[in-house]
Amino acid sequence: MRSRQMDYQADGWLLSTGGELRMPFSDTVKYSILGISVALLLLALGILIWQAFRCCTGGQATITQQDAVNRAPLCVVGKARTMRNYSGAPCTRQMENVSTEVCGLSRCLSGASDLTSGSRQVDEEKQDAIKKSQLVVTVLQVEGLLGPSQTCSLQPFVKLRLMWAGSVGVEVDDCTDKQGKGTAPILWTVLQEWRTRVVKGSCNPLFGDQFSCIMQDDKEFHHINLKMEVRHFDKFSRHTVFGEVRVPLGQLNITYPLELQEDLKTPQKDLVGEVLLTLKFLPTSQRLEVGLLKVRTVLTEICSDGALYARISVQCNQHKLSYQKTSAVAHSLVTVFNEVLMFSLSEFPLDQCKISVSVYETHMTRKLPKHLIGQLTLGKEENSQDKHWSLMMCSVRQPIAQWHGLLI
Repeated sequence: MRSRQMDYQADGWLLSTGGELRMPFSDTVKYSILGISVALLLLALGILIWQAFRCCTGGQATITQQDAVNRAPLCVVGKARTMRNYSGAPCTRQMENVSTEVCGLSRCLSGASDLTSGSRQVDEEKQDAIKKSQLVVTVLQVEGLLGPSQTCSLQPFVKLRLMWAGSVGVEVDDCTDKQGKGTAPILWTVLQEWRTRVVKGSCNPLFGDQFSCIMQDDKEFHHINLKMEVRHFDKFSRHTVFGEVRVPLGQLNITYPLELQEDLKTPQKDLVGEVLLTLKFLPTSQRLEVGLLKVRTVLTEICSDGALYARISVQCNQHKLSYQKTSAVAHSLVTVFNEVLMFSLSEFPLDQCKISVSVYETHMTRKLPKHLIGQLTLGKEENSQDKHWSLMMCSVRQPIAQWHGLLI
């Protein structure tokens, strides 16, 4: 009886305990744990809301900065492309458009970590675009050179010269300005010189050759002319000039591609320098002394190893008798030679002879081909040189000095 009563009391205690879920803590501890749980829940909710707000605002700022960086290089590429658009070649423009799109897509896909390097590259491209401007010239076609009967022997090519009006020359008799006699002409400087390929046996040759150069800021475009000469290639003698076309860049808007078609005009010589020569004739020994004193040109850039030398030849009845070269002298604004060359004319009369002076530019330390600066011709048959030649004949055994224009 006693054991059954104890079992009955134990079962009743378990049921009451499971129904009421009583814990061995006081009410103060329970309320404290509940308060801490609520505080942690509010803190977690606050952190979650702050992270969501930060993510939204940070994404908008990143997209704005990325768009600014992506748009800046495209503007720079557009500016550079407009300065190079004088070419007029469709394939070149398509390649530039594709490269521009690829550049923009690559910058759009790049991460926010490349913002600093991208901005630096944009600044460098802007500075290069401001300091430099590129000129692109494409020679497309020449039409109607000769008749169909002379097609087989025709070998045309185009020679281009980019010329800049550097300064005003001294007053010489053989070179005067078109506005009036006695005014000092303009000295031209050849900035760039190009040559297309030779097309054999064609009256309407197609070239498609493209040339480009970087223009400096100090060379103003309204002082620059593009001279294009159409010539016939001759391996054994001088090339025959059919005609020329002159394009003043200052009168054209070359920021956009232009296609020009001009008629060939009569070729004219340009003054690129001046030469101070002395002439002296010795009738007893039939000798002619030619003295090269000074050469004045326009310096476009300072070259440490640049040098000038002259080649002086004597011709009689269009046959070259002999020639001599001067020593190479460092190139400067006024190059001083002070050299006298002597030629023997014992078998030929003086009135049938003429003198040709060619000035070349070479390099002392580098092995580069020589560059022709200009030429001049002296003789009795040359009307512009009659004064100097007549003074030499009147003043026998006396050197007569005079400035002459160097032409190209």
